[in-house]
Amino acid sequence: MQQLQFAHLSTQVLVPGDDKRPSLGQTLWQGDDGTARAGVAWDWVSMPAGVVAMVDPMALITNLQFLTPEGEVLAPFESARQLNEIVHALPWQYEVQRALSAQH
Repeated sequence: MQQLQFAHLSTQVLVPGDDKRPSLGQTLWQGDDGTARAGVAWDWVSMPAGVVAMVDPMALITNLQFLTPEGEVLAPFESARQLNEIVHALPWQYEVQRALSAQH
């Protein structure tokens, strides 16, 4: 399988923030290599000074499976590094900022 190219599907603001609490939401991305599709989603939180962060880097939701060189499926906690590499390569903070801007 070729490398999946991930594209933004949706970002939702689930809790609009105010001066006393941060905004919270979820973002969803889809990867496609022409023969297979995969999705990855995670929760985010807005921080002071306009910074957005993942709520929990270990709590990504996905249908991706990663294999060892021997072909064994990695456990979800063992796949966290690969999933986080995918997430950090995406412009997801931009999409979150766009969703937050649309709220105002």
